[in-house]
Amino acid sequence: MSEVPVSHILFVSTALFFIGMYGLFTRRNLITMLMAIELMLNSVNINFVAFNKYLYPDKLDGIFFTIFIITIAAAEAAVAIAIIINLYRSHNSIDVEDATELKY
Repeated sequence: MSEVPVSHILFVSTALFFIGMYGLFTRRNLITMLMAIELMLNSVNINFVAFNKYLYPDKLDGIFFTIFIITIAAAEAAVAIAIIINLYRSHNSIDVEDATELKY
């Protein structure tokens, strides 16, 4: 069984990142935007693991960065979902346009 070239992994990671960026910029639903941010973070994790495997196969630096990013993403998702729930309770909507009222 042959190994997958790093260019294929980077192509998939780049595609995931730009799909997440497209979802972040085009959607107005806060939960969809949160999922797009998570997709972008996962594409960065793929990059870390791929470069760790191909550049330093004996070290685990990329894996540690990936675990750190997953931990931060979980905390970010918990805080974001709490904000989205409070926004829904006060405005009965999770549209981004309704969130502009929270500034004042």
